Amino acid sequence: MLLRKLVVAEVFLGHKVITRAKSSWDIVAGVCIERLPVVTPPLNEIQKKFKDLLWTIEIEKSLKSDHELRHESDKVQAELLKNEAVDVDLDTVSKITAQDFEDASTDELNQFKFADTITEADKKGIKSTPERCLQRHLVLVTNQKLGNDVKTILPQGLWREGETLRQTAERVLSERCGPGLKVKFLSNAPCGFYKYKYPAEINGKSGAKVFFYYANYNDGEVDKKSKPNWLTRNELTEILPEKYNKTVQGFLIEETY
Repeated sequence: MLLRKLVVAEVFLGHKVITRAKSSWDIVAGVCIERLPVVTPPLNEIQKKFKDLLWTIEIEKSLKSDHELRHESDKVQAELLKNEAVDVDLDTVSKITAQDFEDASTDELNQFKFADTITEADKKGIKSTPERCLQRHLVLVTNQKLGNDVKTILPQGLWREGETLRQTAERVLSERCGPGLKVKFLSNAPCGFYKYKYPAEINGKSGAKVFFYYANYNDGEVDKKSKPNWLTRNELTEILPEKYNKTVQGFLIEETY
């Protein structure tokens, strides 16, 4: 069935989007910014068993360390000192034994305290900073006006004539989140795709086709005007629209804890 509609041919040629006819859909670039865990996440049961197995194999197959050899040497020297009939050069006897070194190291270890993995943001329930949930993956979402509604979604914006989608994603990120946010894009190609229709036709457009780019958070702060939130996987599920969230979760690494 022939439909008298204008269609768009979106062709990636040298990473350029070439519009052959006026599109009935807006082309949009979205950016998924993920802050990776800062602290090693806790091991699950399978990981603990595997770690114990590797440790057992390492102990069984490893050679003696310098510290163990030094312990044995100290024992030999101690026996020689007990035997008065044996002439021992005291200058060659170590003044600090392996046991002395071990005791000093143990005392130093007992004085060491690990930093708290629970931050002030965690204690106060602040989600606008990446300094929270240090053992989890966090994804940036911002408030954005879509039509007459304000939605909490990934930063996104319209593609402009002459831009590559990657350039659109970089521009959108700067406009939505400010120049202070430092990220690293991992690809020139999108990692996900989502399409939605507008409630009513807007400027002759039926809806939007969103091409998602993935980037890792490096440093910096997000402009507070965009009302940023750094959310865990579960928090994303609670905030994002169901189908939109399913698309986003599809290109994120699944957490097992």
